[in-house]
This record gives sequence, C-alpha cells and structure tokens, in this order.
Amino acid sequence: MANEYSMRISRLTVDKLGVKLYDKVSAVIAELISNSYDADAQEVVVHAPMGKFLAVKEKDGSLSDKNFKIEIGDNGTGMTPEQMQQFFLVIGADRRADSRRGSTSPKYGRKVMGRKGVGKLAPFGICKIIEVISAGGEEISKLENGKKKRGYLTSHIILNYDEIIAEDDEPNEPYKPSTGQFDDTLSDETGTTVILRNFNYRLVSDIETLSRQIAQRFGIPSQDWKIILQDNTKSPSDPDSSRTISEFDVQTMPNTRISFQQDEVIGPDGDVICDLEAGFNYNENFYPIKGWVAYSKEPYKDDLMAGIRIYCRGKIAAQTLVFNRAAGFTGEHTIRSYLVGELQADWLDEDEDLIQTDRRDILWSDELGSAFQKWGQEIVRRIGTLARDPIRKATLDLFLETGHVEERVLDTYPSNDEREIREQAIDVAKMFGRTMSRAEVADQEVVDDLVDLSIALAPHVTLDEKMRDAAKQTETPFEMLSSLLRTARIAELSSFGRIAEERLKVIGRLETLKDDANIKEDSFQNLIEDAPWLINPEWAPITANQSLNSLRKEFEKYYERETGETLTLSDFQSKNKRPDFVLSSQEGVAQIVEIKKPGHSLKNEEMDRIINYHNLMREFLSDDKNSQFRKFFNDFHITLVCDESALTGAQRAAYDGYLVSQKLTHISWKDFLLRTQMVHKDFLTEANRQRGLVSTTESH
Repeated sequence: MANEYSMRISRLTVDKLGVKLYDKVSAVIAELISNSYDADAQEVVVHAPMGKFLAVKEKDGSLSDKNFKIEIGDNGTGMTPEQMQQFFLVIGADRRADSRRGSTSPKYGRKVMGRKGVGKLAPFGICKIIEVISAGGEEISKLENGKKKRGYLTSHIILNYDEIIAEDDEPNEPYKPSTGQFDDTLSDETGTTVILRNFNYRLVSDIETLSRQIAQRFGIPSQDWKIILQDNTKSPSDPDSSRTISEFDVQTMPNTRISFQQDEVIGPDGDVICDLEAGFNYNENFYPIKGWVAYSKEPYKDDLMAGIRIYCRGKIAAQTLVFNRAAGFTGEHTIRSYLVGELQADWLDEDEDLIQTDRRDILWSDELGSAFQKWGQEIVRRIGTLARDPIRKATLDLFLETGHVEERVLDTYPSNDEREIREQAIDVAKMFGRTMSRAEVADQEVVDDLVDLSIALAPHVTLDEKMRDAAKQTETPFEMLSSLLRTARIAELSSFGRIAEERLKVIGRLETLKDDANIKEDSFQNLIEDAPWLINPEWAPITANQSLNSLRKEFEKYYERETGETLTLSDFQSKNKRPDFVLSSQEGVAQIVEIKKPGHSLKNEEMDRIINYHNLMREFLSDDKNSQFRKFFNDFHITLVCDESALTGAQRAAYDGYLVSQKLTHISWKDFLLRTQMVHKDFLTEANRQRGLVSTTESH
C-alpha cells in the first residue's frame, strides 16, 4: 500500500528558494549532486539532453514542453518512506543540528554540504515536476506479489509546482505529493533517483561545458566518489555521450603559487612566508584556511576559472577576483586577468552562516566576513608582488616562442662571424618582450613586427659597440677595422631592407584603399607630401629641407601677386585649406606633383591650372630676384598621376608639348603603384642577396 506524504510549504517559499534562486541547469544539478554526496554515494550519474533547450518558446510567449527529462541517480544510503517524510519533506530543517543525522555522513564520515534544507526546491527554478525514488534503511524481507523478497524499502513521491501554488489558498493545509508506483516496494540496492520534467525555457550546456561547470562547484577530492554525465539524446556507443567529471583543473604559472597548509603559508620558492598566516584571528578565535592561490598560465578563458574559488565543506560558497579590493592598486590589470585559487573554509556556515542561499557569494558585510575579506585582500596584494617577475618571464617566453625569435635570427644571420649580431638581435627582442602585455603578445602581427625590428636593429647596436671598443684602443688592429666595415655593411643593408619592407606594406595598403569613394583627393596629395618615394622610389622624404620650404612660401606669394588667387603648398599645416599640388624636390629639380583620384579623367580646366603652374614656375625661377633658388633648383618637372584624359583643343596641344619636352610625366594609378612596388621588391631581393654575400664572405 502506498504511503501518504505531506509537506508544509507556501508559494512564497517555493518562489524565493527555488524559482528565484536557481535559474541555471548546472546549479540545479549541482544541488542534487551535493545531496548524493551527503548520502555517501560512491557514484552519481546524470542523464540530460546536453546542449539542448528544454522547452520551445512559441511566438505568443507560451512554452511547449519537448518531453525531455533530467535524471540524477546515485548509489547512496537512500531514504525509506519514513525518512522521506521526516527529512526530505521538511523544508528549512538544519540537518547538522538534527541528532538523528548529524553533521557527518554515516558511512564515510563526510562533512555534509547541506545545512539549510532548501536545496531540494532548487529544481523548481527550471521545471515543474520533481519525482524522487529512493530506497534506504536496513535490508528487510517482505511479500511482494505473493512472494517473499529481501531488499530496501522504497519511497516514491512526485512534487508538482502547479499543485503546490494552488494549495496556497489554504496556507494551513499541508501539501500532499502524489505517490509513485514504486512506493513501499523493495529495491535490490540503496540509492536515490531524482527525475525532473516539464521544463521552463532553459538551456543545458554541452557535455564539455557542463562537466567544467559541475567540477567547478565541488572542491573535494574524488577518491571515494565520482560523477558521470550521460547525454540521453545520444547513443551510448557515441564517444561524446559520456564524461566522467574530474577535479576542476586550472593550469598555473610556474613560481607563482602560495599554499596554505598545516597553519603555514608556503611561498613560490617553497619557503615559509613568516608574516602571513593560513587563516586569521577574530574575537579570540582562529579561523583556518587551506588551499592555494596563484597566477593562471593563460588569461581567463571564462568566468568559471576567474578568480579565487572559496569552498565550504567541499561545495562552492563564493568566487572572488580580489576580495572586493577597491580599484586602482598596483598590478590590478594582471591580477584581474590571471589570479586563480582554491580555498577551503569549512567554518563559513558553522556558528554563523555566511553563505548566501544560492551560494553565489559570502556575506562580506558581516563582521566575521569582513575579517575574512581583509585577510584575502592582503593575500591578493602579496601575490601581486611575488608573482610580478614570473608573469613577466612567462610573457617574455611566450613572445620568444610566438615570434620564433631564435630561428628567425639564425636564418637571417647564419654565419659564425655574425654571432655577435645574433646575440644582439635576441637581446633586443627580449627587451621588447619584457615590456609587452599578455594581450599584445597574443597579437601575431605585433610580435612579427617587433621581431623584424629587432633583426634590423641588431647590426646597428653591434656596430655601435664595436666602434666604442675601437675608440678605447690607441691602435686599431686591421682585423677590427675589417670587422667594423663588414658590420657596417650588414647594418646598411638591414636598414635599407627594413625600409623596403615597410614601404611594400604601405603600397599594399594603398592598393586596397585607393578605390574607396569616401577618400578625398587631397588625402592622396597629403600622402605624396609625406612619402614622395611613391611617385619615384629614388626621391627621399626631404620636405623638412629649409630651401624647399622657402621655395614653397615664396612661390605662393609670387602666384598670388601674378594671378590674384591664393595657392596652398606649405606643409599642409592649415587643415582647412585644400592643397593645390604637391611640391617636392630631387637632385636640384623642383618636382610638381598633381594627383587625381583613381578612375578620374583630366579635364580642360584642370589642365589650364597645370599650364598656369608651369608658366609661373618657369617665370619664378628665371626672375633675377629669385636667383638664390637657382642654386638649389636649376629646373622643375611636373608629374601627373591620373587614369584617363578628356583633353581637347589647346589644352591637349599643351599637354602633348609638355610630354615631348619631357616637362611632364603622366602615369596611371596602376603603373604608379606597380612601378614603385617592383622597384622596392627588386631592392629588397638585392639587399638580401648582398647580405648573404657578406655573410658568406665572413664565414670563409
């Protein structure tokens, strides 16, 4: 005959202790697993639809159940019908204060995790039906279906959320759960199975994530118990259908761990840190803390590993990054990205219960909680000091590894006589690596650029040191002079090669940007002002040359006197003025550069302006008043970068005449970029070839 069960509970209690507190599937499963641990289970098996939503949300906002179920079964001590009524169906009873059960488990003497007696309501945060089948007590004999059978008496109840809140109209009447078919029968084994059905719109994590979520919530060794996850939407033969949860693993950075054990604090070097304690004093009582804190090997991957996990009796009580320390302290960014740890503080819910009901944090405002917080903040400060050098070394090692520094340096300077340059290149690279953050080291492009720069700078640093050594000697041996010259040659080739490489990057970027309709024509003119080598690779960026600056200013004045119009050439210092053309210089020739947007066709009125520039520049340089400029600029030339021509009549004739007299060079955008690109590629190839020749010569 089935038993009659009852429980006193209100709708408000269900909402506050179930629906409101537990809205994540992983947290609900963890609560049920902790009950299994307290019941001395050696094995807990969780069957769930991994990676699936438990219900469908319709367009009108209603939910449709997908007939999934979550089942948590264990082989613990279980409950008889009497124990089910006395213990499970009593809400808010403190188990540890109950002399019939106590604060340790009966079989293995485990420090039980539960205390408040409300975790059984957690499933109502995700579902409406909780079914509990449990067999426990002593083995007994009983007639079943006319036959005598031995086993463990089973209790089987079904809790229905909708029925519980409906009963709330009569608060003095207890709620009576339904009994299931196995109630008052015998089971061959002890244990408890909890089945959840009729779900809210909740997502079950995929099996890997759920495994980490569950592992993170338990900080107890797994020698005498294990947790197994089974995806009940997959075949048992599928390798991804099952996982055995191991301890939560966080890879830590070498030489950063501080351990709290046997009333001592052990530093990263293995020595005792005498001015720290593995716990703290409060009201003449000492509150011990066990565990460790360290820096993680990698920055936080997710919230599960972020910060220090605090456990009470093996179950997570809180997770904190810096024990609520105020922002702005030394090393804050590193600590908030790398600090990890696992602390055990079993006193958190003994005399005073400092753990929030949903186990998301500690009541730090309590006086005891405040004392714990102060202790933790000092630990955070200390590890920030002790771990500073190890984290820098780890970042440097990652930079050297990511940049393949040694391999690339050896590939660039392979000969025996280039040993000093190799050493300097690695030293320069290490200097860069020591100043970088972990995030910067993760950027492959940044790392590669700095390694390239290290390789290019190494010959110059080596040459500087060789010259200093030579200056200290009264007589410089020929061998030293020869070595100086070879190093100088390598430095020269490295510099030119580096320049060519960077220019090729600029050209490549310009190729991708040139067709952007939003880029204004004066932006291209400004670019030529800063990089005249784009027009002709032999032109050097000499815009700071005083003679050229004077020519610009005087020609602007001359142009305005002759035409009455304002001409803008001078260094583009006035951002509100649109430059008319670029004026540069190369080997005594004033270079006038007129650049149009890609795809543009040169019109007659634009050619008139070029003619005007030509005529006035010729007159300006011929004028005896400007004879001082002829010392530096004996001629001038016009370069036109434009894809098409729509010239007619006199303008066309002037254009053709300039071409014949070689006063004007017209190049298309395609030829403009291709020519410059090819010259720099050829130069880079030749620089590398000659550097190889120098290395070969040195090795013989």
